[in-house]
Amino acid sequence: MNCKMPELKRCFEAAGFTDVKTILSSGNVAFSAQPAIVPVLEQKAEAAMQQHLHRVFQTIVRPSDFLQSLLESDPFAEFALPAGAKRIVTFLRRPHEGSVQLPIERDQASILKLQGTEVFSAYVPSDKGPVFMTLLERTFGAEVTTRTLDTVRKCSAA
Repeated sequence: MNCKMPELKRCFEAAGFTDVKTILSSGNVAFSAQPAIVPVLEQKAEAAMQQHLHRVFQTIVRPSDFLQSLLESDPFAEFALPAGAKRIVTFLRRPHEGSVQLPIERDQASILKLQGTEVFSAYVPSDKGPVFMTLLERTFGAEVTTRTLDTVRKCSAA
């Protein structure tokens, strides 16, 4: 489904990104880059994938200091979550247009809040599968990427 992480790392290096590291095996890439606006970095990464991998994976960039601030803000503190709930952050490519009435809940999955281009949700794993992903895509569309809070923590430290 995804490409192999060593291939992705080489692709970013060939595009001129430095200090490239892949995190886990889910397409998370950390790198150093000259200051630029996020959409420029996203476009550069996608062009590099097209050129070197001959396919493109949607790219959503967040600076590590942004991720660190997000974690320090403790975005789930205001919610009483069930025991065993997984905390997840969905990153939107662009700010969501329109209003959304939150929370949205179904089968122990909840979209809790929208803050800028980040959506905070929680779910209790069940045999019904990734119910939260269906809720997220119906509400915010497909130009998103979702990571557990633990993965966001690992990415912020890379």
